[in-house]
Amino acid sequence: MYGDPATVRKILTELGDTWAVVGLSSNRQRAAYGVAEVLQRFGKRIIPVHPKAESVHGERGYPNLSAIPFALDVVDVFVNSDLAGPVADEAVTIGAKAVWFQLGVIDPAAYDRTRAAGLAMVMDRCPAIEIPRLG
Repeated sequence: MYGDPATVRKILTELGDTWAVVGLSSNRQRAAYGVAEVLQRFGKRIIPVHPKAESVHGERGYPNLSAIPFALDVVDVFVNSDLAGPVADEAVTIGAKAVWFQLGVIDPAAYDRTRAAGLAMVMDRCPAIEIPRLG
């Protein structure tokens, strides 16, 4: 329900290539690190968003979405479910085109708010798994 194939394809192929990755740090053991690497391999520009604002994979980091001085296409969320809703709300506020909640990140109310605001959204899926499937 929260990751229909048409929306997954649209986000990955049509909505743009600038992806903020919320929760991405230089910790190579975290899933966000590897997923961001895969996204880069498939031509996406990743923007690390983390309170430490670390540079990762050659891209400057920012402490939050509002600090990023350029437009974002997709906000990919690697935070606990109880923190994800405010990130989705901030994505709406800054004018992102889509929000992607990673595997295990689930907030149905945030999904409904984000979709009602006109953004595409996928929840409880991983773009690093989905993008190679597009062929």
